Amino acid sequence: MPPIGVTKHFNYLVVGGGSGGIASARRAAEFKNVTVGLIEKSKLGGTCVNVGCVPKKIMYQAAHFCEEVKDMGDYGVEFEGAFKGFNWGHLKPKRDAYIQKLNGIYGNNLGKSEVEHISGAGKIIGDRKVQVDGKIYSTDHLLIAVGGFPVWPEVPGANKGITSDGFFELETLPKKTVVVGAGYIAVEMAGILQALGSEVHFLIRHDKVLRNFDEMLAQAVTDELEHSGIHLVKNSNVKAVRGNQPNLTVETHEGHVIDGVDCVLWAIGRAPATKNLGLDNSSIKVDKKGHIEVDEFQNTSSKNTYALGDVAGKYLLTPVAIAAGRKLAHRLFDQDKEHLKLDYENIPTVVFSHPPIGTMGLSQAEAEEKFGKDQIKIYQSKFTALYHSMTERKQMTNMKLVCLGPEEKVIGLHMIGRGCDEMLQGFGVALRMGATKKDFDNVVAIHPTSSEELVTMR
Repeated sequence: MPPIGVTKHFNYLVVGGGSGGIASARRAAEFKNVTVGLIEKSKLGGTCVNVGCVPKKIMYQAAHFCEEVKDMGDYGVEFEGAFKGFNWGHLKPKRDAYIQKLNGIYGNNLGKSEVEHISGAGKIIGDRKVQVDGKIYSTDHLLIAVGGFPVWPEVPGANKGITSDGFFELETLPKKTVVVGAGYIAVEMAGILQALGSEVHFLIRHDKVLRNFDEMLAQAVTDELEHSGIHLVKNSNVKAVRGNQPNLTVETHEGHVIDGVDCVLWAIGRAPATKNLGLDNSSIKVDKKGHIEVDEFQNTSSKNTYALGDVAGKYLLTPVAIAAGRKLAHRLFDQDKEHLKLDYENIPTVVFSHPPIGTMGLSQAEAEEKFGKDQIKIYQSKFTALYHSMTERKQMTNMKLVCLGPEEKVIGLHMIGRGCDEMLQGFGVALRMGATKKDFDNVVAIHPTSSEELVTMR
């Protein structure tokens, strides 16, 4: 029987139905006699499924086709009539239907796993007690995996624009877009919109995008953005957005004025969704940005309460949340797994820029700061992929290996170019196993590919 005043008691209760929360809930439910509940106020799947990775990749693929269709003539591929461009109205309903299908799959999988789906907004009302629509649920173990949301700037007229969430609500392709930001979301959105046919003006506060990445990547993707035809406005800060859609004007403090804009897209960062969670009613501590503080085992400052994913503010990546969630479930409910945790080092990451980025491990600057310049050796290559040998449109491929000590252990791998998104996964296994430059060299190259460059650098 549940405690007095409690609607139901669970062994494990998850607040947040995103990728990490669902993965942890379903894994916990596999263990004998573990009752699991999951609270979600919106669509199942979280940011990744609904307004992130999945629909973004679909739009990226469409953009990729628009780029490559222009290359086909260089390969002798002929069409009857001219290329007409991209039909937003054709793809959006198909994309939305696919996302809706995924929502249903997530719901069905929860049912198959015997995880009770509680629909509504969860509010913590005490340690390991959550209220949803007047009903109170208690639990032995509470996981918070509520994710985050896009940040809006505090500038006049900001609400005339959209965030990355709003991008997926657009019914038509904007004719003229201003993208503001310099992180991976801004880079991806700008590249997609430009390739699909929008005139893109990209405003960044400094002289490069992706400044937290390896310097080679930051410079290379910045160069490619400009080379692609995007109007990159460096060292700029938005002062105001004036007018009304579809005729907005964006003004910067530096004196730039961009008229005739029908879409302003803010991609200036994300914040944890902790504001209305009721954390004040518990002993859970947060940092100055609102992220829930956790240790290496996902423990919060409240006993038997855990947090993971974007709400914890570390490696905001769907596969990271999934891996952490599953390991947490094993630690709590599996036998002899009390020391299991996610290792946050050497996590491979892809940015779907044009061309894509694959990166893993320490940047050159991070490695030199941590170990000293005399302990670091860099192998680097820049070339034009064979695909572009026949095309008028050119994109460079850049690769770098960051190696440590006399044995030249590979502690950083960074690349940008055609196919780099797909080739990273396999090399990621090598880095996790502690591969050295000699191990890379001992692999016979696959020719002709771009990936062979990683095993032939001198």
